[in-house]
Amino acid sequence: MDLPESPGPSSIRELSHCYRALLGGICPKLSGGEVARLLFSGVCGQVPERDTQEGAETAWELIAFSLTLLRKICCGLSAQSLDGAVRGPWRDILSLLFDPMDLMSQLVLHFQSEDQVISHLAAKSASVCVLYLISTSGTVNPVWQKQCVQAFSSSPPGPELDACLWSLTEVVKKLLKQSHQAVLLAEVVAAFDCSLTALCSKLLPEERTEVDFSGSWRTTFCLLLDLLEVLTASGFICGAGLNLRSQRIPAVQSAALLMTVSCCSDYFVKKRILLLLKRVLLQKLGEDWSLEGVALYVREHKDLRADRCVLAQCVLQAVAADWLQSLQVERAVFFGGREKEGLKPDGSMLRAVSLVLLKSVELHLQTAAAAGVDRTSEADSYLQSLWSWLRRLDVSQTEVSHSCSWISLLFGEQDDDLMEAASASLPIFLSYRRCSGWDGYSVLEAACASGCNPHCHFVLLLQSLSFDHSILLDFLISSETCFLEYFVRYLKYLREDWQGFAAACSHRNVKRLADAHGSEPGGSVPPLEGSSSGIGLRLVEYDSSDESNEETSDGHKQSQTTVALMTDRSSKLKTKPSLSVIQSEKVCPTAAAVLEEETLNVLDRAVFCLSELRQVVTRLQTKQLFPYNPSSLLKLLTQVENCYQRSPLS
Repeated sequence: MDLPESPGPSSIRELSHCYRALLGGICPKLSGGEVARLLFSGVCGQVPERDTQEGAETAWELIAFSLTLLRKICCGLSAQSLDGAVRGPWRDILSLLFDPMDLMSQLVLHFQSEDQVISHLAAKSASVCVLYLISTSGTVNPVWQKQCVQAFSSSPPGPELDACLWSLTEVVKKLLKQSHQAVLLAEVVAAFDCSLTALCSKLLPEERTEVDFSGSWRTTFCLLLDLLEVLTASGFICGAGLNLRSQRIPAVQSAALLMTVSCCSDYFVKKRILLLLKRVLLQKLGEDWSLEGVALYVREHKDLRADRCVLAQCVLQAVAADWLQSLQVERAVFFGGREKEGLKPDGSMLRAVSLVLLKSVELHLQTAAAAGVDRTSEADSYLQSLWSWLRRLDVSQTEVSHSCSWISLLFGEQDDDLMEAASASLPIFLSYRRCSGWDGYSVLEAACASGCNPHCHFVLLLQSLSFDHSILLDFLISSETCFLEYFVRYLKYLREDWQGFAAACSHRNVKRLADAHGSEPGGSVPPLEGSSSGIGLRLVEYDSSDESNEETSDGHKQSQTTVALMTDRSSKLKTKPSLSVIQSEKVCPTAAAVLEEETLNVLDRAVFCLSELRQVVTRLQTKQLFPYNPSSLLKLLTQVENCYQRSPLS
């Protein structure tokens, strides 16, 4: 085939015309063969040293432009964004490039380029080409596959290995989003299983030695972590029939990953490892890539659950061996700035470590319960290790007298992690209650000492939201957190242990008075940002309805039903005025707020918040505006109100 001897500006101009034609959804003016030759010539160009060779900049631009145009053509045809009459000529161009010209062999050669831009552009182009060929022929390109296998088996950390890791990650990621490609996804993963297993054994340390991630090692290792995440996610799609070792690396080599966290001098790598382990344990793989729904396609099979249990056991063994004490957390920095005195430790790192440990304890207790073994004393020691580690880091910057406050202190700024932590703490507490022979009050005391009393967690959550039911409603209709699952499980327990809930509210009443007099520093949980005045930020205003509402002194609207409930409760107290009386009197706002605080303790405010939530959900359901059937939830909320009305007054 005759290629242009010295491709230059004229080639770039002609390719630019083709690019504009593609964007405009029309056929190129040049014939298919001419476009194919131009693209092939551009891709085959030798990457110049731009600072030494004459005309090097033009040659570099031609290679980069050719790789970009090739990728755009594949994407346009795969996405079917071109009309039927226009698709034919562009499809013919790709057929010429991949069959007689063997363009893929030229693409993978650029993986080795020392020019990082060209290497990455080649990896991106190769990935979309592989996906295009999969969609048209149902097979994986053998040239690309061979290049990646060879790189995983023998290449040292560097541009070639990085390009292959990124390219395979992109291909698997895209196949994960196409549920109809499950069979082909399994074939792709299986083709790289042995080479990837060998690569992980090479990059992960087997002994406790200082690991240096300087230079290319850091990039290579982080790309490997990305690939491990999508491979683990593929285990949910491929099902129990495949069960490849490369899909189970976070569990199989969890000890090596935890050792890397201890020995690695690179803080960013440590953080990336812990975030991966957190996602594996929470089954939230691919949350940064819009893959979080992958786990919902199929139910977790027993092999995947066994892997999570293995990972959890490994984490707990490391904690028992003082792994936490070797884990350093940097102070928060902003956009590359330096650490400053007085800043809190890195919140995302703290949340990752805490959730990894909490979820591991939950799985450990579930496994023990299935075997009929009591492991609650072990669980308590793990939790105490976590709280001690957090105290050593001075996370709260004040003394935390109540261990249950750690959940709100750690996760108050991240809703999804907060719900996961509360959701993990609830079954831990239920295991305490089931395995101990103590009475209810003793169990609650032990749970508070361990920091896993679910009543405390829920009351602290409501306090942080200023008892604003509309924020709870936002949580209920959002798919970004597991709040619905947690809320239903907690309400089922709450109706069985009303006295425990009342005790937790009473503790917060005492705590509030102590804080007001300055007698107990720390431990209190500030409201979320934007809700310090009691009026929280809302995604949607749900209070607009045909029903009349009354407004409290702090700006909240109370429905007539809730006002009646409050009035009934206050009338039983006899010595305290009701909120409706406060509202009807001509009293200054400050005095009204004080009277309301005296009248309504934490228990009252919590139940009224839940009552308002029930009424809003009922109205939305009546108007068919609620996104799912809330009947079970409404029943639980009604039962909570009944418990409140039947409870003796304190």
